[in-house]
Amino acid sequence: MSSLRRVLTFLKPYAALTAGAVVSLALAAGANLATPHVLRLLIDQGIAERNPGALMWLAAALVGIALVRGVFSFTSGFWSEKASQAVAYDLRNALFAKIQGLSFSYHDRAQTGQLMTRITSDVEQVRTFIGMGLLQLLNALALIIGCIGAMLLLNWQLALLTLLTIPLMVGVIGFFMNVVRPLFDEIQRRLGALNTALQENLAGVRVVQAFAREPYERQRYTALNQRLLDANLRSIRAMSLAFPLIFFIGNLGTLAIVWFGGYRVIGGALTIGELVAFNTYLALLIMPLMMLGMIMAQLTRAAVSAERVFEVLDVESDVHDRPGARPLPPIKGRVAFEHVWFGYGVKADDHMDARHPVREEKYILKDVSFVAEPGQTVAILGRTGAGKSTIINLIPRFYDVSHGRVTIDGIDVRDVTLESLRAQIGIVLQDTTLFSGSVRDNIAYGRPDATDADIEAVARAAQAHEFITALPNGYNTIIGERGIGLSGGQKQRIAIARALLRDPRILILDDSTSSVDAETEYQIQQALERLMEGRTSFVIAQRISTVRRADLILLLEDGRIVAQGAHEELLATSALYGEIIDSQFGGVREETPVMVER
Repeated sequence: MSSLRRVLTFLKPYAALTAGAVVSLALAAGANLATPHVLRLLIDQGIAERNPGALMWLAAALVGIALVRGVFSFTSGFWSEKASQAVAYDLRNALFAKIQGLSFSYHDRAQTGQLMTRITSDVEQVRTFIGMGLLQLLNALALIIGCIGAMLLLNWQLALLTLLTIPLMVGVIGFFMNVVRPLFDEIQRRLGALNTALQENLAGVRVVQAFAREPYERQRYTALNQRLLDANLRSIRAMSLAFPLIFFIGNLGTLAIVWFGGYRVIGGALTIGELVAFNTYLALLIMPLMMLGMIMAQLTRAAVSAERVFEVLDVESDVHDRPGARPLPPIKGRVAFEHVWFGYGVKADDHMDARHPVREEKYILKDVSFVAEPGQTVAILGRTGAGKSTIINLIPRFYDVSHGRVTIDGIDVRDVTLESLRAQIGIVLQDTTLFSGSVRDNIAYGRPDATDADIEAVARAAQAHEFITALPNGYNTIIGERGIGLSGGQKQRIAIARALLRDPRILILDDSTSSVDAETEYQIQQALERLMEGRTSFVIAQRISTVRRADLILLLEDGRIVAQGAHEELLATSALYGEIIDSQFGGVREETPVMVER
């Protein structure tokens, strides 16, 4: 339950609302507890003594109490619900901010559907408990304590007889909580699995239809949905068994009052009004005890959800600003890798521990060293899995090195703030991601305050202006989710324009021209040659023209740099380079110019 206590700390900014709800709750509970006492007076002094005046005033008092109870029940419910919505708002924002800031390594492991479930369903479970369950819990406790006190004052012998049933009810509730808690945890995990399948299917619906796998996907989704249904039915079965048992035990208390109290009335030791009041207090006592079972179920579910929420909020990102990290000053763009080792999940300097050495095969990069001078274009070449993408991911600190260091202008990238580092790096990743919105908004994503002239300039430089102006609304054309409606080459040119708008000193292009035809690539390369002037550029290329133009080529094999230099130099000195050129570029060792009509 410690997770729920942490959730309650989110109520601190809304202390006034919370206090108002609690005070209103206390007044509503007081009105509830006053009702049996007034009813006793109405029977004994009004009806039994045939006193019309007392009957009228006491009946009016009951109406007044009902009005007071209604008003304060409304205010307590409204204010608690308002506070719970505010807490849910804060939790969702906190979760989203946390997820946005977590490193690539976390997202490599996490399932999107599970994260979606935590930020939606789990937060809603917590909100429901704060808005309703917590209020009902406090109300139930107030009624239980108040009813027990009133019953003891009214007739302590009858009260003690009745209260013998309470330990039985509490025992049933405790057993019930132990049974349903694992069930609620299982429900949330299965809901996350269902959401993961849904997210994957929606994202890959074109692949599903292309391979005619709709029946398989329906079967897979149905199987996951059935597992969720089974878990829900098991929890419902447990609740359905618990509540009738609590109700049965409560009825035993009513039977004891009617039987023993009836004898007391016959003997003159108890009035009819007192017996009615006592029975009313018992009804008020049974009601919160019944509610307590439901509240405990809700509390258990909320506790499970709160734990899942804080599992994310408590994650420490592998990549974060060090204490004392300073902003990166304007850079010239000299990038150096100094004996860099990197492995996914391998902690810094693990392989230096002689007692627990890490096997070399755990590393993606192994003792990588090179220097890219300002303004140079660096092409990274190698077979699949050689570590090309890993090198460019280490420059903006998407991951941190396991050993060694990456420097920019002699400054270790781990010693500066992430925001200032990435602000001076332009990136076009292999998987082009565009967002729902206008073309203009997508280009200006990294610089929302950019002028129309700036946006058009980078679009022209990326050879995107012509096709953008041909769209129905030009730069204001709304593109679909993930850029649906644009070709692969068009999306890549928008992504290049987006990177160039930041005027970065370091430019990273991860296979950025792989989805365009030869003529479009030539146009982009012509533009990039001008734009790369004064910038240090890293390119993972699949075209011979990109490799030939590079100032420095890094040849990777099994995570190591086995050769580096210019194109002609490597052709003369590296047999492996010649093999890769032949295999990846069809044996084209001399550049064939692309003819573009003017």
